[in-house]
Amino acid sequence: MGTLYLVATPIGNLEDLSPRAQRLLRQAALIAAEDTRHTLKLLNHFNIHNRLVSYHEHNKLSRLDEILSALQTGDVALVSDAGTPALNDPGYELVQAALQAGFPVSPVPGPSAPVAALIASGLPTDAFLYLGYLPRKAADRQRLLAEVSGLPYTLVFLETPHRLLDARADLQQVLGDRPAAVARELTKLYEEIFRGTLSQARLHFTAQPPKGEFTLVIGGRAAETETWDADRLEAAIRAALAAGTPASQAAAALAHQSGWPRREIYQRIIAIQKEEPASHEPG
Repeated sequence: MGTLYLVATPIGNLEDLSPRAQRLLRQAALIAAEDTRHTLKLLNHFNIHNRLVSYHEHNKLSRLDEILSALQTGDVALVSDAGTPALNDPGYELVQAALQAGFPVSPVPGPSAPVAALIASGLPTDAFLYLGYLPRKAADRQRLLAEVSGLPYTLVFLETPHRLLDARADLQQVLGDRPAAVARELTKLYEEIFRGTLSQARLHFTAQPPKGEFTLVIGGRAAETETWDADRLEAAIRAALAAGTPASQAAAALAHQSGWPRREIYQRIIAIQKEEPASHEPG
């Protein structure tokens, strides 16, 4: 009896394919891939030449019997085009079928665009809600956002370049002008992570038309807390500047946390920067 391995593959940088993932791909009796042409390039790069079959959204049910049959005699590796399989990619039905048939299912952790964007966002990571791709239609998108607008968790979404600006507008309209990170081309040569508010994201991506697949990380609803006193705010400002955070981004994030107006925080940041011009560059 074989094992179904869920093998994470690079989202950009090929060095992110782990030694364990390479070994299991070489040992697998069968590799089920979302796009065999895409996966073949990855396998050829690592000189892996195992049997390869397609497993994608349109044939995922018709392929089940073939893959379960292969598991009777050997291991099967499931991969998606990039990142972790079964996470916004085909795989859920296969995992269920394999478990129901009594086969072991084992994850081979590795790259994941939502997690990569989250940990680099600068937003809280202790509790987050991942919701995959935002709905295509504005009404459906706004309805979903309204359902999660009161949650305190950091929100993580995927979005395509041609819908990014419309999605951003709905995010700001429904959720308010929250702190956000917009990541694209993660681990690739032109990796970009924009950090700021949703309104600042509009200016940025209007000036620089969006390209590539995007991961959106949005701050959760701020808890109703007392406004920070001036000493606490100044300490947080100095800590942000010491960490190299640009003034505009620091002002946006601290406004969300402290209860102070962003404009006033920004003015205080500039004043502190003028005190120590050699230490901090204006944001």
